[in-house]
Amino acid sequence: MSYPENPVLVLVDVDPSGAPASSTAALLGAASSIGSPVALIVGGAEDAAAQAAAAGAAVVLTAAGDATALTVPVVDALQAAYEKVRPDAVLISNSIAGRDVAGRFAVRTRNALCVDAVGVSRDDEGVVAHHSVYGGAYLVDAAPTYGTPVITVRQGAVDTRAGAVDAPTVEELAVTASGAATATVGAVEAVETTSSRPELRGAARVVSGGRGLASKEKFVLVEELADALGAAVGASRAAVDAGYIPQSHQVGQTGVSVSPQLYVALGISGAIQHRAGMQTAKTIVAINKDAEAPIFDVADFGIVGDLFTVVPQVIAALEARKK
Repeated sequence: MSYPENPVLVLVDVDPSGAPASSTAALLGAASSIGSPVALIVGGAEDAAAQAAAAGAAVVLTAAGDATALTVPVVDALQAAYEKVRPDAVLISNSIAGRDVAGRFAVRTRNALCVDAVGVSRDDEGVVAHHSVYGGAYLVDAAPTYGTPVITVRQGAVDTRAGAVDAPTVEELAVTASGAATATVGAVEAVETTSSRPELRGAARVVSGGRGLASKEKFVLVEELADALGAAVGASRAAVDAGYIPQSHQVGQTGVSVSPQLYVALGISGAIQHRAGMQTAKTIVAINKDAEAPIFDVADFGIVGDLFTVVPQVIAALEARKK
């Protein structure tokens, strides 16, 4: 089989149902900006290839996956795809699983690893990864001196989208197991919860709360505004350390990095560690009673006031617009 000119191999994350994850469209869009996207789906559902094509993949490679095995089978499949396609770059979501796969794959193939990129481009010498560093204070570029760059892309950071492909070429890969030690998922008790809120990582809108919420009981105000906006719920480290919300909601250098279209910060002072995880948001709105809070340095819109007075008014205004 022949592959398109300037191929860019994209590893598609799949959710528990086998469908392509929400990060797929941005990854394929990023790939289309520097070459021709070739998607790899490991352990996907029957219609996963069609969904990848709808997001812009003209060529889709598939491989069988074991739901109980962690990481290694995906790396084996990615290596097999890499050897067939010989891409100009490999793009992977900067998810927890994606970072694990990317690191293992880069070591195996002795390729350069660029982590948490907020964009990609191409110059006369090849593919370049763009990074937001030092708490978002600087934008820097990275490129390998030789070989193929393996790039993990921050979810929500890329707006480019590829056009849908009506008739993709689909090929099933024959993958030879590497024999590397493989961890497996043991028996677990499944507990299903239903939530209308989007996942924090990759959400288009995020409402985060900080120490200014004052208590776990009052942190519900963050959730109410998030629900009014159809947003995910985030938090500063101070709010997490105070026990207002679990650590999985923490945004910042030691938490989740987000790049939503809208980021609303309630009662967050804006320490550099927090700004490192949200400064690439397209629009930032801050509400804080301290006019000197550092969060206002990066905010597009700021309100100096008591959030317990301001936020209920914002929620009421949003609800009125829905009627």
